[in-house]
Amino acid sequence: MKITLSTLCDIKSEGQKFTAVSCYDYTSAQLVAAAGVEVLLAGDSAAQFMLGFDSTLPVTTDFMITITAAVRRAAPNLFLVADMPFKACSGGTAKTLKNAEKFIAAGGADIVKIEVAESQIKTIKAVIDAGIDVMPHIGIRPQTGQLKAQGTVADSAAQLVKLADKMCDIGAKMLLLEGTAREVAQIITQRLSIPVIGCGSGPNCDGQVLVLPDILKLTRIDMPKFSKSFADVGKITAEAIALYAKEVREGLYPDDAHCYHIKSGEYDRLKELIS
Repeated sequence: MKITLSTLCDIKSEGQKFTAVSCYDYTSAQLVAAAGVEVLLAGDSAAQFMLGFDSTLPVTTDFMITITAAVRRAAPNLFLVADMPFKACSGGTAKTLKNAEKFIAAGGADIVKIEVAESQIKTIKAVIDAGIDVMPHIGIRPQTGQLKAQGTVADSAAQLVKLADKMCDIGAKMLLLEGTAREVAQIITQRLSIPVIGCGSGPNCDGQVLVLPDILKLTRIDMPKFSKSFADVGKITAEAIALYAKEVREGLYPDDAHCYHIKSGEYDRLKELIS
């Protein structure tokens, strides 16, 4: 069954929760889909986890569209969020709209995620008015370098609540809250009629998202406070690769069972042909 925006809205209205995972390639997305997750996010954190940059800023629009399309091919029935990188949104309203259209048409996304501040309301509304579903991303916004927990004092918390209200009022279909105080995230989730995904914003959001490398502990990158590993797949993977290398060096792999063989009777003929 295809997971749609209506599916997620129904989950919210029923007081249930849904899950999202950020991943960056076909193989990983297949595994996530098999696990029964409802939402996939082709995240711009691919800049760090796939390309080795120290922030999300260097990743290009074309690269993000390519991996979004790969994730879509792996999971045609899941709800797919395209994370629009800094370079896709930093050239004004017209450029942002054009790039949003590409993520839908070429990337196969159901919705685009855009990190937003009060000053970008006009741009977000233009994308929405063009018929493209948008999930604004507020709270911690990695593209701006704003990495401290948000909403921890009343004034900033009130600003977040008001910004969330405005996003909903102009037609946003979902909201992502990153690194927002649990109590503030609960207020926002209860106030809004649209699904709210939390990323380090406490358990009261309608859904939760984590990056796959953190879930599986695949890298040595320091995880944020709110993240959690559910298995040490990185350790198991390194051990498997080390065993492969050991067997190659000792001549144990490949063994005869892992080889192709010339057809019966053809070896003698081969020797005649090359003698």
